[in-house]
Amino acid sequence: MARGPVVSVLLPARDAAGTLPAALASLRRQTLRSWECVLVDDGSRDATGRIARAAACADPRIVVLHTPRVGIVAALSVGLDRCRGRYVARMDADDLMRRDRLAQQVRALDCDATLAAVGAHVRIFPRRGLTAGLRDYERWLNGIASPDGVRREAFVECPIVHPTLCARSEVLRSASYRDAGWPEDYDLVLRWLAAGHRIGVVARRLLCWRDHPARLSRTHPRYARAQLTALKAQALAAGLLAAHDRYILWGYGGTGRALRRALHAHGKQPSHVIELHPGRLGNRIHGAPVVPPQALRALPRQPLVASVAGAAARTAIRRYLNALGWIETRDYVCAA
Repeated sequence: MARGPVVSVLLPARDAAGTLPAALASLRRQTLRSWECVLVDDGSRDATGRIARAAACADPRIVVLHTPRVGIVAALSVGLDRCRGRYVARMDADDLMRRDRLAQQVRALDCDATLAAVGAHVRIFPRRGLTAGLRDYERWLNGIASPDGVRREAFVECPIVHPTLCARSEVLRSASYRDAGWPEDYDLVLRWLAAGHRIGVVARRLLCWRDHPARLSRTHPRYARAQLTALKAQALAAGLLAAHDRYILWGYGGTGRALRRALHAHGKQPSHVIELHPGRLGNRIHGAPVVPPQALRALPRQPLVASVAGAAARTAIRRYLNALGWIETRDYVCAA
């Protein structure tokens, strides 16, 4: 540790007295010993600060920083400035690490210099009362196992659970967190992918990810569905659609309608809408003809955005487009 730790664990906390002791205990149990924890107490009004200071007294690898209630993005930036590790791993104060989480992720980055960062699979807890939707979400997350998978799924939802992220320090510092009014973690991942960075996944459940009604992603306006859609539209407009004012939109359900509106704000309009709904075929939507998938063969090649909510529907669309010779992430993307 004299020359600095291998990995810095960046852990913001606010009013987390009920869960922070268990989170820190899971950190102290790590099989990789060369770590530091930069714990940012973001203006807590409960016993979080006292618990953090006691932990730092018991283990000098834990560094505690106190800020006023500056919010998650500012707290992460303050903590990052103090991180000394070659790698920076994220964690939240209400989650639990598996014993070999840091060792596994450091090994993955050490073994592949092309990776800017890695995530990991998760187990959502508590299991009692876990909804079918959350189980499907967990299954989707844990089905992503490679950099190609991360890139393919990037516009469905954030393909990396932020508290599982472990990144090269220089990458995180060169394109760090920002407050743009939408989720800072998803924004970070999309900007890294747009810059050409490869983000891998350790295909093991290395984090127990706590779900509860007060979780920030459930309560803060920046994580609302409209903000997620605005972020996706901004990234698509700057990426796949950057050289095109027109694109083909596959799907005009709730997700397709919302994404069309968000892309319209960037001057992007669908030239055609692909639909299966018999009541929509042959009509026009905002001036765009509604046509069946078979019509794609005769249409001029333009970028295509398949915006459908169901995983099974996205799988069928991918099969169809791949059979036509379309290349995912180059010619089309799937979004939700």
